[in-house]
Amino acid sequence: MSSSAAVPFWRAAGMTYISYSNICANLVRNCLKEPFKSEALAREKVHYSISKFENGKPQKPTIRSDDAQA
Repeated sequence: MSSSAAVPFWRAAGMTYISYSNICANLVRNCLKEPFKSEALAREKVHYSISKFENGKPQKPTIRSDDAQA
């Protein structure tokens, strides 16, 4: 018996679980009917903060809002 039989198919395909999960979530969102589809697509936006460091000290963080697919 091969130990590769227990490897999840997303790992066998060379993907990470996050990329597999993002693809599945995108497929589900695109299968929804309106108005649920537009609501789900609106929640897809990603908000994150970036802090640059100079001389070992963090500078003022910048908040970004980007689409997950961008």
